[in-house]
Amino acid sequence: MHRISMVIPVYQGELTLPTLVEEIARLAEPAFTPGGAEFQLVELLLVSDHGPDRSDAVIRELATRYDFVRPIWLSRNYGQHPATLAGMASSSGDWIVTMDEDGQHDPAFIGDFLDVALAEGSQLVYALPKNPPPHSRVRNTASRLAKWIAAKLLPGGNLAVAQSYRLVLGEIGRSVAAYAGSGVYLDVALGWVSGPASTCPVALRFDGARPSGYSLRRLFSHFWDLIISSGTRPLRLVSALGGLFVTVGMAFTLYLIIERVTVHSIPQGWTSTIVLVLVSTGATLFSLGIIAEYVGVAVNMAMGKPLYLIVGDPDDGPLGRESRGTS
Repeated sequence: MHRISMVIPVYQGELTLPTLVEEIARLAEPAFTPGGAEFQLVELLLVSDHGPDRSDAVIRELATRYDFVRPIWLSRNYGQHPATLAGMASSSGDWIVTMDEDGQHDPAFIGDFLDVALAEGSQLVYALPKNPPPHSRVRNTASRLAKWIAAKLLPGGNLAVAQSYRLVLGEIGRSVAAYAGSGVYLDVALGWVSGPASTCPVALRFDGARPSGYSLRRLFSHFWDLIISSGTRPLRLVSALGGLFVTVGMAFTLYLIIERVTVHSIPQGWTSTIVLVLVSTGATLFSLGIIAEYVGVAVNMAMGKPLYLIVGDPDDGPLGRESRGTS
């Protein structure tokens, strides 16, 4: 039997978690995939990422109702990927399934994920949505553009198909969670240690229960984390950009020399000169910004900044005593 651990990072799950966990509960009994493989959900790890709603209370209630639910408490809000890694580090199954809390991902496809992994010998399987995500046209376009950039410019072909609904071999997921450093992008880290990813067709769901928790600013920050943690290739692009501007500068200098020798006067194109200075200065500052991001990540790791910190239930510690009326 294939033992499945499921990890769900929880930020705003007060309204959606009860229904989702009720669906997942059907997998807590032994079942068979469409291909005939036997599997069972042995644990559901709900990682509390300090959201603004009453998700923590819902997690406690679900842990009381279902034996397979295991709460994981973080010391503060760390974000989706660190919270997912915290759950993966705490898992024990042969396979780890990760999914969102909003009910968009249908747990009924887990058997199909496992069939794909077994048929193709894959350590990592991503969902391949058959219908477009229920977001705005701007967000969907930006997502497609980001994945195109990831596929064309960054190392690791898995980034082109990466989704938060995924199946990963348990020992791979736990190893990544143990060794990943501060600021790492989860799918980049998985690509370091797993082979080529497979995909499984799924249908996304949307019932309008709540809007997405990601603004365009947060999505851009998410994409920037992907760029920075994907390796040193962006630094090579900075070098290429510098070489391009050196070439343009030398060509412009040669043009001025030729004009001086042949026409005996310098053209009055000071506007173009100022434009060139501004553009080159902007490119320099942009390049320095990318380098500074890499330096910042290295400094955080050197200082021991944790990717996440798992603690006990806040209600069981000193902060929860007054609410319980105990001393």
